[in-house]
Amino acid sequence: MTATYVVPALAEPVEILVDRWGVPHIYARSPGDVFVAQGFNAARDRLFQIDLWRRRGLGLLSEVLGGEYVEQDRAARLFLYRGDMAAEWLAYGPGTERVTRAFVAGINAFVALCRDRREHLPPEFSHHLPAYWAPEDVARIRSHGLFANLEDEVARALTLRDHGSAVEDLRRVREPARPLRVPEGLDLSVIPDDVLRVYRLATGAPRAGLDGSNNWVIGPSRTASGRPLLANDPHRAVTLPSLRYIAHLSAPGVDVIGAGEPALPGISIGHNGRIAFGLTIFPIDQEDLYVYETNDRHEYRYQGRWEPMERIRETVPVRDGDPVPVELWFTRHGPVIHEGEGSAFAVRAAWLEEGMAPYLGSMDYMEASGPDEFVAAMRRWGAPGENQVYAAPDGTIGWRPAGRVPRRSGWDGTLPVPGDGRYEWDGFVDVDELPSVRDPGQGWWATANQRNVPDGHPVTVTRDWYAPFRYERVGEVLASRTGWTVEDCVRLQTDYVSLPARRIQPVLDGLSADDPKVAAALETLRRWDATLSADSGAAALFEVWYRRHLRPGLLDAALSRLVPADRRAAA
Repeated sequence: MTATYVVPALAEPVEILVDRWGVPHIYARSPGDVFVAQGFNAARDRLFQIDLWRRRGLGLLSEVLGGEYVEQDRAARLFLYRGDMAAEWLAYGPGTERVTRAFVAGINAFVALCRDRREHLPPEFSHHLPAYWAPEDVARIRSHGLFANLEDEVARALTLRDHGSAVEDLRRVREPARPLRVPEGLDLSVIPDDVLRVYRLATGAPRAGLDGSNNWVIGPSRTASGRPLLANDPHRAVTLPSLRYIAHLSAPGVDVIGAGEPALPGISIGHNGRIAFGLTIFPIDQEDLYVYETNDRHEYRYQGRWEPMERIRETVPVRDGDPVPVELWFTRHGPVIHEGEGSAFAVRAAWLEEGMAPYLGSMDYMEASGPDEFVAAMRRWGAPGENQVYAAPDGTIGWRPAGRVPRRSGWDGTLPVPGDGRYEWDGFVDVDELPSVRDPGQGWWATANQRNVPDGHPVTVTRDWYAPFRYERVGEVLASRTGWTVEDCVRLQTDYVSLPARRIQPVLDGLSADDPKVAAALETLRRWDATLSADSGAAALFEVWYRRHLRPGLLDAALSRLVPADRRAAA
């Protein structure tokens, strides 16, 4: 089926060919036109998704969904970028503002078409019309990035408050391990259980507990073709519609294919014929919770004096109701998310600073001519922290972590800190100070959010790394053979071997049970191949038991929670 659209923002005609997988291949005669067409086509495919994304980010849900969203809208507005837009655009690579304006012009062209000719309007817009975008919307919205550190440090503080350091040492591994030290001047008792309620409203569900992601590159000495291979699995939630949006952009000076997000220009995971690139989260600690002593005049104690909070008054439009005035409060460190009797709490987040719009930095590297230019672009990458792996046709492979790491002198960010001036950031670490790898001697490199900063490295990226099991399994398989193919990489991406299960199985040899059911369950686990396949009863038993802390006495309880397949079918 062929359709023709008149798009005033285009300088010349553009052709979009959609293949059998639904991937648009966009061919234009200029880079500007290719990004106009990318925005137009993203809106054509995903208009309701990106309209909702914009409203959530800007704090405009109440305008179409009603007054019950006012609190969420206020929270979202606290976490918008509010700095100078000229400085913001300059913080990215050359051309990012121009490309973003072209992309938004394409979105707005389709929005205009829907508003003028309702036959193009997606059925989800039964009660309102899609809104027009401003280019600044793409850069100002920050709350869609993957950030977890604030959750980690608050959970740690509450555990210390209620149970002490011995329990915290069991609850969460810190790497490298060091004794916890409560920052001088911090009173844990003033931190309420719901201190992150507003933060969570703004950023969505808590990021802690994500399964994580993985990627790897294999050098030509270990592949069947003699050319490098790159594999990337970001492990984001499966949603409908998807978070990812795949496209091929082709114009003079631009020829790149891969995945981005429908509300962002460009490609963040893919290749351009000269360099292939993929990313996983490199969990930089880019957030801190500041705890203040306050008075009843919205002032907080800073360096021995009372300093006033900044107040911003805004109005939230409400569908079928009167607009609601809201007040947003800020300290010198960031938005105030909670106020109590004589205390207040604010968030300092690197991702609220210039050049830190999540993933917008991909515009800077997707057209790189080779490894050197790609690595250079990583110096400007802001947020979130990423493990970038890359491969080039000449056989070069490498790893370049990127993202702004705050410098903390005399403290490490593992816990909230007093906001009285003793715990300030001292700028950011230069990206070149982070470790990196090119053409590793082993012939491959992999990341899976695990700690990959070597012992003794002077930069503290975080102490809250992800568990190493996924990386260890990838490394075990990659190191076991040569002759790798694309098909082999796909199989490894769907590998379900559980290293925790494999390590626990030898312990089972020393266990016995009087209950025949429990004894049979133990034997099932001993004989199991440690593969977490969907049809494995042993895998289901292990996962339920494992999540109940592996106490032998709880194996019977785990069995009781599992329903036999024949009973499920009957139900």
